[in-house]
Amino acid sequence: MSTPAVSMRAALAAEFLGTLLLLAIVVGSGIMGQRLAAGNVAVALLANAAATAAGLYVLIELLGPVSGAHFNPAVTLALRVQGRRFPAPWPYYLVAQAIGAVLGVWLAHAMFELPLWQPGTHARSGGAQALSEAVATFGLLLTILLGARFRPAALPALVASWIFAAYWFTASTSFANPAVTLARSLTQTFAGIRPQDVGGFVVAQILGMLAALLAMAALAGQGADDK
Repeated sequence: MSTPAVSMRAALAAEFLGTLLLLAIVVGSGIMGQRLAAGNVAVALLANAAATAAGLYVLIELLGPVSGAHFNPAVTLALRVQGRRFPAPWPYYLVAQAIGAVLGVWLAHAMFELPLWQPGTHARSGGAQALSEAVATFGLLLTILLGARFRPAALPALVASWIFAAYWFTASTSFANPAVTLARSLTQTFAGIRPQDVGGFVVAQILGMLAALLAMAALAGQGADDK
């Protein structure tokens, strides 16, 4: 996810806006899917996964040239560990992502006339959930790292495809993003998670990120041409 020379303000605006819209898509499509599915959880999940993958593809295509389209602290940290440089300091990326994620949840609530403030109640705890998040994040980061090196033109489609698949084959429905996880603890809708379960998800996501970095080093190395 390399970027041309752009201003720090533009890069941070892209990370903020992209993460905001991503969360609005995740939460909003979960609300709409649940309403239209009439109790059929599989249909609601399909709608949620399809909307998220499609929206993510668009956001990466459009905002990638501006900021790299991370929208995810795990992506930012992994690329920084690899020595990548960004248009803005990497901690600023994390702040923009976190604020954008929270506001995206509130935007979804507002669009469906729901209370803006509603701490999550959806239990997502236990070893299987943590393992799922580690696997989902590992796959997402490896897709990004390998895709950026070997298939850069296909990267938006690769990332969207992984997210769509991981919605279905992981027990956690693939949050794979610390900012997303934090923000989804602020909704009681289909996409929500209890605040007390956030820590376990984030730890698993960081472990998945580290495993992806190790796998990338083994598969492709980390030479100067990676930067």
